[in-house]
Amino acid sequence: MAVDLDAYFDKISKLRMLHRVLIFAGTVFLLIGLFAGLIYIPKTRDIATIKSNLDDLEVKIANARKKAGKKERLEAEHDKAQGDLRLALTLLPSTSEIPKLLKSITKAGNDSNLEFLLFSPEKEVPKEELYIEIPVSIQVKGGYHDVAMFFDKIGKMERIVNVVNVNIVPIKPNSTTLKTTCKALTYRFKERKKPEGERKKKK
Repeated sequence: MAVDLDAYFDKISKLRMLHRVLIFAGTVFLLIGLFAGLIYIPKTRDIATIKSNLDDLEVKIANARKKAGKKERLEAEHDKAQGDLRLALTLLPSTSEIPKLLKSITKAGNDSNLEFLLFSPEKEVPKEELYIEIPVSIQVKGGYHDVAMFFDKIGKMERIVNVVNVNIVPIKPNSTTLKTTCKALTYRFKERKKPEGERKKKK
């Protein structure tokens, strides 16, 4: 059933300023609650799970190297580790995939009828020995349902993208158009340099 938004906003405009402020504040808290429940908390769990799996892989690989004399067992463990690593790579992109991922974020905003006021990738932040965090400052303009749609699209991406530091304010007093400022955090594997001896063998 279609909702008459004009009639809805007319009713709101006739309310007292205090009531309008309370309605707006309630809408903002609802958006933040939806974001936290649907996107931020699940993605944070995904990252923790991946890190735990990768830690286990490092231990398994180290143990496998000590058992080099048992060729068949070593090969089996190596194949399993490679399979787990390929699975993890579906969630954390490589360096070459980052530009495509950033374009996907802007497309999600455009498809949600949002106007980008700012989209600025920032300096990468190394995290421990496994991955690198890539922060992107974002500022968009649009309705609250458009912002919710944008966050939902980000949450459904194949790659991990977390949205943090969300701030939502109206463009001007009593306006239903909002300016949303946030930071998108995506991640990539820290690519390890091969030992000099291995590089020379390949030449």
